[in-house]
Amino acid sequence: MVFTAAGDPGDPITGSLRNLGPIQFIRVTRSKQSRLWNELIARYHYLGYTRLPGAQIRYLIYAGSGTLLGAIGFSAAAWALRPRDELIGWDKEQRVKRLNLVVNNSRFLILPWVRVKNLASKILSLTAKRLPQEWQAIYGYTPVLLETFVDQERYRGTCYKAANWSYVGETKGRGKWDRLNEYKLPVKDIYLYPLRKNFCEILTGSD
Repeated sequence: MVFTAAGDPGDPITGSLRNLGPIQFIRVTRSKQSRLWNELIARYHYLGYTRLPGAQIRYLIYAGSGTLLGAIGFSAAAWALRPRDELIGWDKEQRVKRLNLVVNNSRFLILPWVRVKNLASKILSLTAKRLPQEWQAIYGYTPVLLETFVDQERYRGTCYKAANWSYVGETKGRGKWDRLNEYKLPVKDIYLYPLRKNFCEILTGSD
């Protein structure tokens, strides 16, 4: 991947959330936007860039002034997560049939020179409000639950907790699509955010 001036570090951004003005979300739909999103994740996210699996939506995040603040991406949910699946109460057949209604927040990046208190939780709250409608418009169905993973050795999940995501357990240290348990990965905390109050009933088909 070729790094460009568009992704170079900027001047420090500090102060209050109010001073940023309305947070702007630009959905990645063009090649230039995609290249910038990929570059930011490759340069500044600890996991680096890999192509997101399945249905997905990516956003570039800007301050009201047009200053770039970060990037966020949503994609296919993990194939199997015991804490999530036990909470939902679905069996394997139900999970296979309705897993597409669960969406994974697979990447979230606030650029390292942006230090604004409560910005991360504000972004999470705003994306949770806009994502269902945009997902429906693009893919023809509406997700009812968001999930994400937080590396225990790096983060405490503070912004997710502040945005009312719920901790439900931890992973077993395997990739989210590793059905044969072949690849060992760091154990991560699992957080969920319901987009519908009756998400369990919808996912089990009892609604």
